[in-house]
This record gives sequence, C-alpha cells and structure tokens, in this order.
Amino acid sequence: MDVVKEAEMLGKVPLFGGMSSAELKLLAFTSQVICFAHGETLMRQGERADCAYVILEGRAEVIAETPNASFVVAELGPNAVPGEIGVLTDAPRTATVRAKGPLRALRISPDVFVRLATSRPERALYVMRQLSAHIANDLHAIASLKEALEKVQAEMAELRAAQH
Repeated sequence: MDVVKEAEMLGKVPLFGGMSSAELKLLAFTSQVICFAHGETLMRQGERADCAYVILEGRAEVIAETPNASFVVAELGPNAVPGEIGVLTDAPRTATVRAKGPLRALRISPDVFVRLATSRPERALYVMRQLSAHIANDLHAIASLKEALEKVQAEMAELRAAQH
C-alpha cells in the first residue's frame, strides 16, 4: 500500500478528523505498516507506551488483566486507535491489545502523533474532545460493570443466606 492510500485511510479515522491532506500524508509516510497474526500482542498492559496504532484491517481485543483473571473489555476494528492515550500522557499501557484474526495496522511514533495532535490550537482542542468522549464512554462502561458486579454480589449473598 502506498502513502496516498494510507493517508486516505487515515482520513477516515475520527481522531484525525480535520487534518489536512499534507498532514495525513506526513502521518502515513512516518508510520510503519505492521501485520499481526491471530493472537499476537500489539501492546501489553503495564508496558511503556512507545507508539499508537491505527487498525487498517482486522479486529483486536482489548484485555484487562487483574491479579486473579484476564477478561476482554472491548473489541476494536478498522479506524480504531489503540494506544493513543498512553502516547499523549506518557503513561504505561492500561490494557493489553491482541489481534483477533489477521490484523494490519499503522504503527505511529509518539513524536509524530503528539506533534500532529498539538500543532494548532484548534487541532489540540479537537483531539482533547475526542479523547474526552473516549474517556466518558469508558467511565460509562465501568459504571455499568460496577452495577452488574454489585447485582451479582447481592445475588450471591442471598444464595449464601438461603443456604444457612
């Protein structure tokens, strides 16, 4: 795939909305296409955020790991950008992302990603809004999971009480 085609694909990524054709071409030119096989890890929870990816083709699972278990919290498809928050905040990865079948992605370096995300005030504001929406969705999902957990815990307590 050439830079022009990759730039066209990047233009469909919501996080990159409003970027000029030249900016999208620069992003495509400075990125590396990587193919992952089913089950291969794109990033691991707790590791240093050394890049972001743009999924071009295929699907990936986002996996949360706890001391007791690992579980899938989301599935990502084309135009998703796993790793963007870690790159922008220079924080460790918050989850593991693994290919669910063959996957093709663009690996974006932190320097290019941050430079393009903050190159103009309106661009930085757009990125902040996109990330805020992402975080709001995550918080909503966490609240739903907490509610479901509390319901299960209450049901378990009722079962235990009925057994005694």
